[in-house]
Amino acid sequence: MTEAAELPPAPEQARDVFGDRFADAVRYAELLAEAGVQRGLIGPREVPRLWERHLLNCAVLSEVVPEGVTVCDVGSGAGLPGIPLALVRDDLKITLLEPLLRRTNFLTEVVELLGLDHVTVVRGRAEEVMGKLPPVHVVTARAVAPLDRLATWGIPLLRPYGEMLALKGDTAEEELKAAATALTKLGAVETSILHVGEGVVDPMSTVVRVEVGESPGGVRFAAKRAKAARTGRTRRRR
Repeated sequence: MTEAAELPPAPEQARDVFGDRFADAVRYAELLAEAGVQRGLIGPREVPRLWERHLLNCAVLSEVVPEGVTVCDVGSGAGLPGIPLALVRDDLKITLLEPLLRRTNFLTEVVELLGLDHVTVVRGRAEEVMGKLPPVHVVTARAVAPLDRLATWGIPLLRPYGEMLALKGDTAEEELKAAATALTKLGAVETSILHVGEGVVDPMSTVVRVEVGESPGGVRFAAKRAKAARTGRTRRRR
């Protein structure tokens, strides 16, 4: 039987990044290394690099998230990037959106244990909750799907003039080029590649930013949203 990998001590940068929430960040790392691995939410080989590759890599996303906005973390999985973002930004209202029950159970436990009152866990797929969840200012995602597919799920959840922030790796530029036509059809008006986390993570975290105009998701999704809203009003009347 293979011996479980040991979670290394938190690097000094983690104290600076998480501040007053450092102890909660440590507890979250422990939960990922223990229950997260046991439940198959994270691979055991990731445990030795949980801090640099996962927690800090996600927490630095806060550098490009505006103040006081609503956020939906699509395909949140084990809570990355949503939980680290919540730990460093209590000014945000964050929804962790995840379709799998075992993952939402874990997320709910983490949110309650860490006292993240500004975080809500919702079980469902992005295409299922459109029109049921209020549109948000920012959609976040990490390792969910290629950018063109991710955009079809994430962009329709945005409010007009919102933005999608996708943590990507070395393929960011290539994915952005491949998704250009799809992004335009979905109502994107501007795209860019950002690098965040200087002095905290090496290499720096790569973020693809997709900004939308007045019709997030384009014409097709505007019709779907209107239909979902009408259905919701009908159900409330009943």
